[in-house]
Amino acid sequence: MTKRPNIIIFNPDQMRADSLAHMGNTASITPNLDAFARKDAVSFSNAYCQNTVCVPSRCSFLTGLYPHINGHRTMSYMLHSEETSLLKELKEAGYYVWMNSRNDFLPAQVKGIFDEHATETFYGGEVPSPPGLENPQIRGEIGGENFYSFYNGRLKLDEKGENYTADDEDIDAAIHRIKNRPKDKPLCIFLGLMYPHPPYQVEEPYFNAIDRKKLKKRISPPEDLTSKASILKGIEEKQNLKSWSEEKWDELRSTYLGMCMKVDTQFGKLCEVLKDEGIYDDTAIFVLSDHGDYTGDYGIVEKSQNTFEDCLVNIPLLIKPQRDVEIDPGISNSMVELIDFYATVMDLADVQPTHNHFGQSLREVLVERNKEHRKYVFTEGGRLKGEVHCSEYRNFGENGVSPLNPYYPRLKTQADDTAHTKATMIRSERYKYVRRLYEKDEFYDLEKDPDEINNLIDSREYQGERSKLQLEMLQWYQETCDIVPFRNDDRFSPEMIWNKMKKSCPKGKLEELKELINSGASFMEVMNWVNKRERG
Repeated sequence: MTKRPNIIIFNPDQMRADSLAHMGNTASITPNLDAFARKDAVSFSNAYCQNTVCVPSRCSFLTGLYPHINGHRTMSYMLHSEETSLLKELKEAGYYVWMNSRNDFLPAQVKGIFDEHATETFYGGEVPSPPGLENPQIRGEIGGENFYSFYNGRLKLDEKGENYTADDEDIDAAIHRIKNRPKDKPLCIFLGLMYPHPPYQVEEPYFNAIDRKKLKKRISPPEDLTSKASILKGIEEKQNLKSWSEEKWDELRSTYLGMCMKVDTQFGKLCEVLKDEGIYDDTAIFVLSDHGDYTGDYGIVEKSQNTFEDCLVNIPLLIKPQRDVEIDPGISNSMVELIDFYATVMDLADVQPTHNHFGQSLREVLVERNKEHRKYVFTEGGRLKGEVHCSEYRNFGENGVSPLNPYYPRLKTQADDTAHTKATMIRSERYKYVRRLYEKDEFYDLEKDPDEINNLIDSREYQGERSKLQLEMLQWYQETCDIVPFRNDDRFSPEMIWNKMKKSCPKGKLEELKELINSGASFMEVMNWVNKRERG
């Protein structure tokens, strides 16, 4: 077997695909990721997550399973001890697995669960808190136009001219492990960052680095937002951002891109250490986010659990394999899903999965960048009526979520069964269909309407395309509705086998029969043994 590569998994949170300059955003400043894609990696412009919030997405891309398969479609249900993950499988295959504690896929109440999936977990919290906001009063009074915007603006700098966050501490800890890596095992680093997750806030030089004049046009909500998912209307009304000017939106959007710029700087710092240590070429590097962010599109901020506009589902995915794997660096237009990340890591690491999964390795696409990989991608979310799903809206105050909580608009809206309806998206290169259980479905012609403004679900012109996608979704659900574990259970206990076979045992062979059964032989093995001796 060839030497296994080191593996770096760089995982920013809530990062849109179009936050990267090489994806065509002229306002973005991401030189390290751009150079990475140009020289060493393939960057997938059509990569899509399988759920639009953190926990379900991570449970999915770390197992190669869709969220519906094992019920991992809420913020409150993670991978338990009877389940596996990419990190656990790599550890069992001989990798030294390092992760930071902000992973969002393991249940913290289960004692020892982190040790099952990682050799070492970095918890952090050993450095002073960073300086806060330049304007601590920016949120204003409850009910004001800023209160639910998540916009905090510019951060202060400390005496060193820095704003050293938990992300910075995690980056430095990962670098320390790289420099002091084990010599007898390949290294796997899983680095889950907080940025650019809201609140929207960043320090200089990132805050003012983004040229507001270069920002692409924000997607305004349609005149009749009721043509789209009702959860958007509920969030829009409660966030109360309708009075915002475009200049104010530009400040929020540029702050978000400033956060992405800082993430890019951190990535560059990590790669530089790999090169200094002489292991960059022998390391497979993966950059991916769990989902995107509205960032003002459709007049709202943050995210939603059951809506699937491209700003939420289209995420960065960049892959650089180790030196002995062929690659044609650049941008790929192939349609891929985030569960393909799992399959690709296992393939490049030469580790066999311990469970059935639905990811498809991207190794061949790394060589032939625009090779067709998938015709359709899928994302899902939401809940059934009355289902105990994401319990966050029940956990704040006597009467539900507290209005003081910045997530109040979304969490309160999710309390409505219809608004939080279970929904599934199927997307091809041109069309997107969303099946919504308790309200109107959605259908978009992305070639004519890339902003997904005009819901064509009732248009007779697209009846054939709608029907085709509906059948493809049914096919997908039937193919992925469950998995059969590799583990085989015994139908018969040793006592059952003994009592069933002792009467058939040839004379003088009872002790041999007992020994065979006690050795763990299956019922079929015992039956074959008895039949052979009866004939002999």
